[in-house]
Formats: sequence, C-alpha cells, structure tokens
Amino acid sequence: MHKRILITGGAGFIGSHVVRLLVRKYPEYQVYNLDALTYAGNLENLSDVEEASNYTFIKGDITDEEFTKRIFTKHQFDGVVHLAAESHVDRSISDPLAFVRTNIIGTVNLLNAARDLWDERMEDKRFYHVSTDEVYGSLGSVGLFTESTPYDPNSPYSASKASSDHFVRAYGETYGFPYIISNCSNNYGPNQFPEKLIPLFIHNTIESKPLPVYGDGRYTRDWLFVEDHAAAIDLVFHQGKNHETYNIGGFNEWQNIELVELLCRLMDRKLGRSEGSSQELITYVKDRPGHDLRYAIDADKIHKELGWKPSVTFEQGLERTIDWYLANKTWLKNVTTGDYQAYYDKMYG
Repeated sequence: MHKRILITGGAGFIGSHVVRLLVRKYPEYQVYNLDALTYAGNLENLSDVEEASNYTFIKGDITDEEFTKRIFTKHQFDGVVHLAAESHVDRSISDPLAFVRTNIIGTVNLLNAARDLWDERMEDKRFYHVSTDEVYGSLGSVGLFTESTPYDPNSPYSASKASSDHFVRAYGETYGFPYIISNCSNNYGPNQFPEKLIPLFIHNTIESKPLPVYGDGRYTRDWLFVEDHAAAIDLVFHQGKNHETYNIGGFNEWQNIELVELLCRLMDRKLGRSEGSSQELITYVKDRPGHDLRYAIDADKIHKELGWKPSVTFEQGLERTIDWYLANKTWLKNVTTGDYQAYYDKMYG
C-alpha cells in the first residue's frame, strides 16, 4: 500500500521544500499538501511539481476542527509532517491570538484527528512536529541548546510553539501516540517570504531601500539552509525514533550585523555596484520587545544517530540564496505586491 503523507503548511517556505523533496524522491508515496494560503503560503513555490501524479493540494485551515477530522477520514493519512504555523515574532507581538489559534489549537486539532484515525493501529504511523529553537529562550555568550535544555520562551510566537510541543509530547504519554519533534535554527534560502531578515534585506538592497537592523545588531543566530533542513526532515521522518526530539542546526553562528555586512558585500559584487555602497543602506532601529540575545543549536544527536550534517557553509548557502532571488525577480515582485495570491484561483479556482 502506498504511504499517504500529509504535509501541513506545504505551500510555505520550509514546507514547499519538503513537499518537493518527498514528491520527487518517493514516487510510491501520495503526498498531500494542506495549506490555508495565508499571506505566507504561495503555490508558485510548487509550480514545478503541481502536475505530479503523486501530489495533491488541499486548501484548508487546521484551526477548523471539523474540516481537519474530515480530511483525515477521507484520505486515511499514514503520516503527518506538521509545518503549518504562524512564525514571525514581530507579528506575534502585535497579534498573539493568531498564534494561539494556529500554533496551539491547530496542532491539537491535528493530534485529535490523527489519534482518532490511528486508534486501532498506531505502530506503523508517525506524527512529525516541526518546531523551533526559540522555545528554549535565550543563551548568553557561551553554550548551546540541546534536546534536554529546559523550555523558556520569551515571545508570544515561541510560547505558542512551546505549548504545541508540550501537547505533542503529552499525547505520546497519554495515548501512546507515535510522535517525533525537531527543533531547528533560523532557516534561509529560496522561496522565503520577504518579511524575514535575509530575503527582506536582499529585496531592500535591490531596491536601494533602508536595511533596518534592531538595536546594536549584535544579536546572534544559528543559520540553517532550507534544503539541508528538508533533507534532515526526510531523514528524521523515516529513520528517527518515536518519542524522540532532534535538534537541527547549521553550525553557523553569526551576529546580525556581520551577516548583513556579508550580504551587502555579496550584493554589491552581484549587482555590479561599488564596494560599500549597499552597506550605506544599513539603518539601526529601535529594538523589539523580548529580543533574545543568542540562539545556537547543538546538532550532535542527529549527526551521531542519523548521520545528518549540513551540506553547505553559510557563505555558500547565502550566495545560492542571493542568486535565486536575483534569478526570480518576478516571484519576488509577485510576493511583495500580493499578486502571488491569484495563483490559486488560476490553478484551482
């Protein structure tokens, strides 16, 4: 019997890379992409696989309990890779309830639907919950997040993801539910909606607009190339152990200001501008509330147990990312003007 895999949030940034990988790598699977197509969901991200015989798109919202139960009953999913989430910290500060609805209630709706469907036979099923390193809070100048680091979320976004992680683990303890969780560092790469730092700054540099850097720019993040993350998700889903957590990081710690300066140098070279001209666009802005100083992941467990490691350095990944955005200016224009949202109507309306 073909495996029927549901990927939630599959039209989003990370989700689209996971969908593409599974559709192409496992022709014997049926891959279902469930996405509500909010502002961050873009079906243009999957135009190269939308005609594949083993790919199905479902438009819907995981916060709708009855709808969620209905699609599980209809399609009889064997596995779930749960990526659907509100993920932007600034938006969580202005509208925390949106994050509660999607990240907590939506996750519980999925858990209930999967539990009810798999009740008689859980041994060959799998619910893979993709989370973030932000649930661990903030690090000082030394140390790394491990799978046993206590949770200490500092933003409404990270609090909502921490809560969803706890619900997934609680279903494992209470119902014997077959789950896996991974917590990843900051993702970057092609197809990322330009509200996040790297695609926003690529877009603003192209347009010669200000590059807004929070505070003194000394906040430190660990960066993970999205294609490496998709490969890790594939590995964890197929070879990871039930009721385990895996931290996925890029072994790439960068202070924000150092990252932006590197990006400016690369953009100057690729756009044929004089060296230093893009750096003049850097503008320091008021810090956001609850801004965590440093995130850094210890990814030794997934490396030792499953053999995963990043395939690119940050410099290589950033160069590939810039090249993609420069080669896909129509995608960038559509996503910044909102025109991309008409793609669904053209394809499915």
